[in-house]
Amino acid sequence: MAAVRLGCAQRDGIDTHSVVEGIPTVAEIAESCAELDDPSENQVLVEHGGGIVGYSTIRWWLERDGTWLYLHRGYLLPQHRGQGIGSAMLDWAECRIRRLAQQHGTTRTAVFGANAMSGEQDATTLLLEAGYRRVFSLVELELADLRQLPGSKPLPADVRVGAVDPSTYRTAWKTVVDSYADAAFTERWTFESFLATADPTCWRAAWVGSHMAGVALCSIRRHDPTVGEVEELSVRTESRRLGLGRTLLLDGLRCLREHGARTARLYTGTANPHRSYDLYESVGFRRQNEYVRYRKSIAERPHRGVPKE
Repeated sequence: MAAVRLGCAQRDGIDTHSVVEGIPTVAEIAESCAELDDPSENQVLVEHGGGIVGYSTIRWWLERDGTWLYLHRGYLLPQHRGQGIGSAMLDWAECRIRRLAQQHGTTRTAVFGANAMSGEQDATTLLLEAGYRRVFSLVELELADLRQLPGSKPLPADVRVGAVDPSTYRTAWKTVVDSYADAAFTERWTFESFLATADPTCWRAAWVGSHMAGVALCSIRRHDPTVGEVEELSVRTESRRLGLGRTLLLDGLRCLREHGARTARLYTGTANPHRSYDLYESVGFRRQNEYVRYRKSIAERPHRGVPKE
């Protein structure tokens, strides 16, 4: 499976250092498969000549608006494309998802989901021909040299910035969740999920008076400690336009640098209403790739793909 991902890289224009979807190691693929609900049923392998040439997986989650998103993601080596195999993989995923939605009792609120990077032209064509529509996209940015950071601007006298400790975990989580209150296509994020991955080493928060007004949740990439990631940057509505976002971002980036990171990555929605893209570019981040999210009604007719002889 790792060889399939590596074999797709050049044709699909994969960003090898991406924090959204790069080239995973064998260990990372093993971890991902172990996290699947019933891997034997929700993952399919494509074999040819005794080797794996492609695979597809299914995951699902509940979004804030009550939508159940069933995401399928497939990979197929370039030399095996154009023979109907990708269509057959897509057909398998849709049929399996319909059965899952029936079992879960979510058919009325379920949708198919699929992802494709901007360079994945084969996958994009397949999805569009199967009736999927583009609903939003993410753009990934990189700050290539953490030694080159601009200075911070003065903050109002009643604002302070500091570390996030366990006593303020719930407040930090709520700050992020509230910032997505009006955002479409976002997964419900429970406090338990927040705790399961909590790593506060490079987490920073801003307080206006005694109230937490914003957070920057930054981390060192586990499989590449030279790369830092800005996982979340959130400022409460009533505290925006005070310069908190920029200050938190720079404070988090400096912390990443102090812990060995040389570069930093992040991703954001291209239609972000708070102009976060402008903020990131102002401190040195530059665009790397675009990741498009597609959806299709589960009520639509199944896509039928039959491999050609």
